[in-house]
Parts: sequence; structure tokens; C-alpha cells
Amino acid sequence: MDGRDVDVEKARPGANVRGQIMMEEPVSQNQPLIQPIVEPFQRFLHAQSTGGVLLLAATVTAMVWANSPWAESYAAFWNIPVSLVVGSHALRETLLEWINDGLMAMFFFVIGLEIKREILVGELASFRQAALPLTAAFGGAMLPAILYSTLNTPGPGAPGWGIPMATDIAFALGILALLGSRVPLALKVFLTALAIADDLMAVLVIALFYTSTISWLSLGIGAVFLALLIAANLAGVRHPLVYSILGIGGLWLAFLLSGVHATIAGVIAAMTIPARTRLTGHEFLSRGKLLLEGFEQAMFPEKPQLANRERQQITRHMKTAVQQVETPLQQLEQALHPWVTVVVMPVFALANAGIKLDADIGALLMNPVALGIILGLLVGKPVGIVFSSWLVIRGGLANLPSGVSWTHLWAVGCLGGIGFTMSLFITGLAFTHGPSLMSAKVGVLVASTTAGTIGWLFLKRIRPN
Repeated sequence: MDGRDVDVEKARPGANVRGQIMMEEPVSQNQPLIQPIVEPFQRFLHAQSTGGVLLLAATVTAMVWANSPWAESYAAFWNIPVSLVVGSHALRETLLEWINDGLMAMFFFVIGLEIKREILVGELASFRQAALPLTAAFGGAMLPAILYSTLNTPGPGAPGWGIPMATDIAFALGILALLGSRVPLALKVFLTALAIADDLMAVLVIALFYTSTISWLSLGIGAVFLALLIAANLAGVRHPLVYSILGIGGLWLAFLLSGVHATIAGVIAAMTIPARTRLTGHEFLSRGKLLLEGFEQAMFPEKPQLANRERQQITRHMKTAVQQVETPLQQLEQALHPWVTVVVMPVFALANAGIKLDADIGALLMNPVALGIILGLLVGKPVGIVFSSWLVIRGGLANLPSGVSWTHLWAVGCLGGIGFTMSLFITGLAFTHGPSLMSAKVGVLVASTTAGTIGWLFLKRIRPN
């Protein structure tokens, strides 16, 4: 635990924003004229299916662009060199590398925040709660890797064994959201916990097996910044700027130069973010009542808002109280999650999903790399998830979630086969160029599309309770 008053809300996939309760507010008389135009876009951005919709749109755009008369500009654009220069020091990478090494670090940072929250107060907080999703995630990761390896070891495709291990939580939960009340809430919670556990294993795989030559000096410098982040947490530092400077300017840069993939720094930094409140719930209520009473007494009709210093001061105190009753972990997760959904993941898909179809698609699909990925995601994922779940339930260590049937579990197993974002990310680590890279991308796209369709049809045929 992380202090005297751990108060991280449990994530519920049915919420508009993870861990955030959205309540209807009365319409202000001073509502801006633009609000009726902006409101539909705001609802879309906060909808649970948004991530999947934008990912799909970015993928289609990448495919169209890569196969249009401007196809050469696709590769040329993402290979534009971009340099970060500080004095005599320069860090040079292509635009694609900045996205995969830098922008995706934010994606992994949010994953780290989700993992920490689930371990503290969520579905991974106790052995009994965690047994089913952890076991399901483990089986759903190991069997695809084994099936892939049987087709590709030994051979040039051997490094890609980690590709079919992953699950894309945005696409999977987006499909569940499209089905609405037909899907039990407990199934959404189970899939969320499974995907988070799956992400944790993917992070470990990337850190342990997809790491180039290590610079121990850079890694040592990263350890110093990690110690500073932990010290800031223990000292009660809550301002995001401190963690941003130490995390980005120190830890991420050190990992980037160390040979360990820089996105791992995002997960590690997330673990140092405080998960305790400065005010307890009772303290917040007491302070809030006093502030609201003072605000009411300071409402002088003859004084406009700009001239009412008492109200301005009370308002500032109220903002401080609201910040202190929320944990920094909550604040960062809620602030960054929309950016990851709306910007980071679609941009990643746009930069990585472009595949030229003038190549022999049949030959690419028959490549052992593509076959291994398709076999792993379409067969290994559902069988691994369901069989390992059956073992842990049969052993008495866990129970099926309330309202969830084995048919539901098979459907979730199929949705687990949507590897997409994480699978494409590991593809870029396993293969740098050549037919193996193209075959892997084709395999991921075909398998993920098929898995999502099968899972959706499965759930569509199940009658709601």
C-alpha cells in the first residue's frame, strides 16, 4: 500500500472514464453558444467504444495511404529524421522511432497506472480476486507463444514468439461497449483485469527478451532517477511536474540510451506515483461544508465575480481541497487516458499499420510467421484463456464471475485474440525489416480482425440475463 489513506477507485468498464463517476450537472444559464455543437464530440471522446473506433479509422487510413498513388510518401514521412538538441548533445531518431519509443511511453505509463491501481484496490488486490484473471492471462499468453514457436523455431521467424501473446484492451472493450446491456458487467470487469494482467506479462517479455545490448552506465543513471522518484513519493511530493522532470528528463532518457526499451521506463515511473490522498473523505466533507458556507455568505449582489475577492479566494481553496482528496494516481490516469485513447494509439496505428497490398498477400499469409501469429491469436488465445480458467475454477481457487457463463468466457477468449496495438508494437521489436516484418503485420491484422468478429458474433448470440 502507499500511505495512510489509499483511496484509488476501482475501475469499472461501464464508466465513461476509467475510475471516474460521471454525474449529470444542471445546465447553466450562462451556457456558451458553442456548447450544443461541442457536446456531441465530448460525448464521443468519453464513450468507451471511442478507442476502438479511432484505432480502426487510423488503421484503415494507414492501409489506404500505403496503397494510394502517394504510397512512397507514407514511408518517407514516418522516416523523417527528428533531432532533439541540447547544447552540444543531440538525440536523433526518425519520426516513427519517436512515436514507438517516446509517444508509446505514455501508453505504457497509463498501463503502469492501471496495473498499480488494480493491485492496490482492484481485481488484482487479493489472491482470490486475482486468481482467475491472472491464470487466464497466463494461459492466454503462454499457449499462443508455444504454438507460434512450433512453426517458427528454428528459423528467421523465431524472435516473433512474443507477438501473439498480447491483447488490445481498447479494441476488446470497445466491442463489449457496442453490445451494451447484452454483456454482463462482471464480464467487462473480468476482461479488463485479464487485459491488464496480459499487459503486465507483455511488459516483462519486452524488458527481458526484446532488449538490445545494455549500457550499464545509462542503466545505473536510470536507477538513480528511479530512487529519486521513490524518494519523492515517500516525502509526500504530489505535484506532477516533479515526476515529469524525473521520469521523462531522467528515467526515460536513461532507459532510451541504455538499450532497455524506453517504454519500460513508463511502467516503472507509474509505479512511483503516489496512490494516497492528502485529505480523508471526512476531512474533505468538513472543509467543503465550511467553504460552501463561506461562499454563500460572500455572494454579494452588488459585487460582480471579478470584483469579489472573497469568492475568488474560497474558490481557490475549494480547488485545492478537491485536488487533495484525489490521489495523484487517479488524477494522472484520468487526465492521460483520453490522450492515449484519442492521440497516442491512433497515431501509433497510423504509423505502423500501413502494408502495401501489391505484395503477394497469399505468400505473406503462408509465411510461418503469419501462420504462427494467426494460430496463436485465433486458437491459442481462446483455448489458453478458457482451459486455464477451467483449471483454476476446478481446483477451487476461483469461481466464475456472477452472471458469466462458459459461453461468455469463450467469447472473451476470442476477444483476447485481438492483439493489434501491442502485437504490432512487439512486431517492431522482433523484426526490423524484410518479409518477416510484413508477414507479421499481415498476420496481426488478419488474426485481430477475425478474432474480434468471432467474439462479437459469440456475444451477439447469447441472450442477456
